[in-house]
Amino acid sequence: MSHKKQRPRAIAFLYENSMFLIAGAVAALFWANFAPDSYHHFVHLDLTGGGSHHEAPAHDETGHAESHETPEGTTVATDDASKDESHARKASTDEIGEDAPTDEQHGVTLHFLINDILMALFFAIAGKEVWEAMLPGGALSDPKKAATPLLATVGGVLGPAAVYMAGVFLTGRSDLTNGWAVPCATDIAFSYLVARMIFGQGHPAIAFLLLLAIADDAAGLVILAVFYPMKPLVLEWLGLVAAAMAVGVGFQKLKLHSFWWYLLIPGVASWFAFYKAGIHPALGLLPIIPIMPHAKSDLGIFAREELNRDDTLNAFEHWWKDKIELILGLFGLVNAGVAMTAVGTGTWLVLGGLIIGKPVGILFMTWLAVRVFGLKMSEGMNYRHVATLGMIAAIGFTVALFVSTAAFPVPGATLDSVKMGALGSFGAAGLSFLVAKLVGVKNSHRNGNGAAPETVAQAA
Repeated sequence: MSHKKQRPRAIAFLYENSMFLIAGAVAALFWANFAPDSYHHFVHLDLTGGGSHHEAPAHDETGHAESHETPEGTTVATDDASKDESHARKASTDEIGEDAPTDEQHGVTLHFLINDILMALFFAIAGKEVWEAMLPGGALSDPKKAATPLLATVGGVLGPAAVYMAGVFLTGRSDLTNGWAVPCATDIAFSYLVARMIFGQGHPAIAFLLLLAIADDAAGLVILAVFYPMKPLVLEWLGLVAAAMAVGVGFQKLKLHSFWWYLLIPGVASWFAFYKAGIHPALGLLPIIPIMPHAKSDLGIFAREELNRDDTLNAFEHWWKDKIELILGLFGLVNAGVAMTAVGTGTWLVLGGLIIGKPVGILFMTWLAVRVFGLKMSEGMNYRHVATLGMIAAIGFTVALFVSTAAFPVPGATLDSVKMGALGSFGAAGLSFLVAKLVGVKNSHRNGNGAAPETVAQAA
């Protein structure tokens, strides 16, 4: 995620602070609460001209989505179990399709276009950061330097999942089990923004957090691919992925440097293969990232010097980065529209996983790395910084919202309650400032010119 060249300050603020995503999410919340029918019609609009692809969720007389939870969070049966199960299967089929939106009986909805097609570009950029971090000089290239943050990442995944599943067990809400991965996410853009404000530019805690977030992204991509297939897996289609990668390697041999060659031919083929294989198609561009011509070393995430690199992979990021901010705005618009009355058991399980499980897991695994395995934290860091960045990492937001739609593809009260938890995780930003104050962490600008740290690896 390299910095862009200078532009008007107001415009730069919008792009560099994910304001489009926030605006889309806020607009969706207002729209879904004041005009729910038109909102759901918009989200499921059939772009092929067939009208609305889905019926809007049932609404009560107040206009809000009908909830099937009591105030205590227990499920109220609205029909016999077999009818509920049958309806859920039908709704799931309508949502993701047996052969999905390109089938004759299904159109391409706005929701599908954004979540499954355009968001593939977002995950491709995330995949680029993970790939480059493993190159020489990258944050993940030296196991000794990366070991402590990587173990902290394990805690940042297992901790939230454990708290979430404990909540599922205690509440008896087995229907929420599939959402265990929702609180495992960390929103790298928002967490980086908050970390800069709390620690100050150049503080080693920021590098620690970024490395953790990169590893978290990698874990999230694996979790999405393995645990959240869109339909029964048809692994034969992965042969097309291998063929697409081979074509990309051939393009390298032919010295084709424009990223469009790789995106439009092997990229589209790989996306289609993921889609047909049942793997979430938003991950479909990941296999083409390593085959794009790229630099042989990494300068670090947010490194200004990367602007001077014109290799194919960096050109791909530079061209798409601002467009992806707009895509994230659309993502917020079509996914964050839930009724405020949707707060329920799923909401508290997600928030508990993030706000309790994430910082506790990160802090515990860091302590284990230092005290048991004899590893070291970065110079200038202590457990107070780890506790603070653990809370910062609890900002799940974008990825948590995406995982919630993958975990619960059937629209309804359960999905909406989990989404509220993902949206509410932005409150971890405020809690991070409180934790920093309580433990005595103060902002210290390491770089007088306000420049970002040159590389994650150097500070780690």
